Amino acid sequence: MADRWALAPAEDGGVDVAPLGPAGLPSGPARREADAAEAVRSRPGVTRWVWRSTAEVYPRLLAEGVRAERCYDIEAAETLLLGHEGRYGEPRSAAAALARLRGGPVPPDPPQRSAEPGSQSSLFEPQGVHLPLPDLLAVYAEQHKRHQRAEHPDRMRLLTAAESAGMLVAAEMNRAGLPWSAGVHRAVLHDLLGDRYAGGGEPRRLAELADEVSAAFGRRVRPDLPADVVKAFAQAGIKVSSTRRWEIESVDHPAVKPLIEYKKLYRIWVAHGWSWLQDWVREGRFRPEFLAGGTVTGRWVTNGGGGLQIPKVIRRAVVADPGWRLVVADADQMEPRVLAAISRDPGLMEVAGRETDLYQSVSDRAFSGDRSQAKLAVLGAVYGQTSGDGLKNLAALRRRFPRAVAYVDDAARAGEEGRLVRTWLGRTCPPAARGTDDATEEAGIPTAAVGSGSGEDEQPDGGQWVPGYASTNARARGRFARNFVVQGSAADWALLLLAALRRACAELSAELVFFQHDEVIVHCPEEETETVVAAISEAAALAGRLTFGETPVRFPFTTAVVECYADAK
Repeated sequence: MADRWALAPAEDGGVDVAPLGPAGLPSGPARREADAAEAVRSRPGVTRWVWRSTAEVYPRLLAEGVRAERCYDIEAAETLLLGHEGRYGEPRSAAAALARLRGGPVPPDPPQRSAEPGSQSSLFEPQGVHLPLPDLLAVYAEQHKRHQRAEHPDRMRLLTAAESAGMLVAAEMNRAGLPWSAGVHRAVLHDLLGDRYAGGGEPRRLAELADEVSAAFGRRVRPDLPADVVKAFAQAGIKVSSTRRWEIESVDHPAVKPLIEYKKLYRIWVAHGWSWLQDWVREGRFRPEFLAGGTVTGRWVTNGGGGLQIPKVIRRAVVADPGWRLVVADADQMEPRVLAAISRDPGLMEVAGRETDLYQSVSDRAFSGDRSQAKLAVLGAVYGQTSGDGLKNLAALRRRFPRAVAYVDDAARAGEEGRLVRTWLGRTCPPAARGTDDATEEAGIPTAAVGSGSGEDEQPDGGQWVPGYASTNARARGRFARNFVVQGSAADWALLLLAALRRACAELSAELVFFQHDEVIVHCPEEETETVVAAISEAAALAGRLTFGETPVRFPFTTAVVECYADAK
């Protein structure tokens, strides 16, 4: 039996399947099966399934208790290939790929549907057009050729395999859900916010703080309305441009303390309060619907529920099942380690291969033992903070690690000039779009230079997209490109880590339940915790070798085995 098969859902509810040989071509006749679950279940020797979209097929397979070992996601591949060809932003659906192949009009991508709070029904609503098996095979064969034409074909094929594996992991995490105690959550909310009032108004503690703010200003002020607060400060003879914490906390006024406390609690009430709990937590699980590759850098997002912005205080509600534990693993200083691997800087690779703290090792070499200055210098090189003290720190870093700094400098220069910038495996940062302000707004590029835009108090984090941002500043795009080659390569490495860890968990009762940039959580029986901790370490090492080849660079994790997520940090 062939170890690779194509699968295409049919309009009548059945599926068409066909074995595949070299170059993505069929190696045998197509067959009609009653449903996808039976087709996959009856072929246990198949190591990879080729289908239009994992989101279309895999949730239904999981609902039937069927697991796919590997897959090739046509639409995920199309997104990566379009980006590599400098065409990021063109329709990425399989139907669009087929139209381009045949020279017909290219249909737009269907709009992304919203996740349904507290339910997985939306996961079973296929998005896009069914593609008959012959058309699917034609697109797949053409993608096989396009991979061959890539700058580094082997790396590009590995990236596509990793992205497809990420789609499987996301679907399985959506199915499993993050263990969540509604009782603990309610207790936390009561401790923080006090009693709830009928009619959905602000809870007691927020009302009290609002009264304190108003009393401090000597008139009624709505602390949830920034314009009202700015006006109140102005009337008190204090000029502020916003109510961001970093701006108002230095102001000498009695309203500041209750205002900061109000804003902190208000965000919890709105983002993770009682309504959120009712909408998003069912049967002891929170399912935010993870979307692999949700940003141009390859970082994941969630479609609803704020799954990647769980405040530490709310993490008390993330509690393992009885007899189970949460293995929470954080990658240590991942981005500088990735920079060492992709730049092949001998000095930085040697430092990143030590057992000791990376920033301390850098400081011993270039900053007379000042760890804080070393950390600022490394992050400044990655994020483009090259003015003031940052410029001085960067100069010191350049003397000790010239190839590493040159690598991100070259990426920044390419970004400024509007050229394509790629991760180590080939994920591509879009060039500036002609005839528009910038490619960033069309492509949804996260922008290090201007922050996340996700909240009034947010500071630049280098990884979030700012809605409506359009930059004509080439230097701003250069700063993003500088970060992209590191952050994007880290995201590529993380996909291979997840793929390896998923494979290890398949032999256990353990389940992957959470992933965020450089953090992963595995939920497992208590007796499996040592095995899972070892599996995470082994998966990180394997991902490093697969992604970057043989280098001295280590990718260690800080791992905690806990009953409650909040106890991990």
